[in-house]
Amino acid sequence: MYSPADYDSDGRLRLPFLFWPVLLLQARTWFLFVMAAASREQGNALLTLFYPDHDTFWWGLLPGIPAVLAFLLCGRRQVVPRLWRLMRPLLILAQIVLLAWQPVLWLSGETVTGIGVALVVADVVALGWLLTNPRFHACFHPVEH
Repeated sequence: MYSPADYDSDGRLRLPFLFWPVLLLQARTWFLFVMAAASREQGNALLTLFYPDHDTFWWGLLPGIPAVLAFLLCGRRQVVPRLWRLMRPLLILAQIVLLAWQPVLWLSGETVTGIGVALVVADVVALGWLLTNPRFHACFHPVEH
């Protein structure tokens, strides 16, 4: 099913390329947080640009936690296999939360922007990929020989 090039030197199936952009999409508030911290002087302006309501920013960090955890665990997935297997459903759940997040903000009075619509479209594509990609699934449920 997979070629030998799809495996790393330890015999584990390599994570698909799209895994990394999906993690970045899910951890977008964390990424913005790091960028704002790195640019100290413009950091507050950067946060205000994307999150005018700072409470929304803090809530936005929550659905990114599974993505940050998956990023930290991916290199050591053989050490904590039970936790690694749990990451797939957590990433899917986080993606569902992120997909619902923007429409909820719109319904609560936030204006609809092009960035918001683009994020919803990206969230739909990411959720579809997380649910249907067989290689992504196989990386979390290795076949024992």
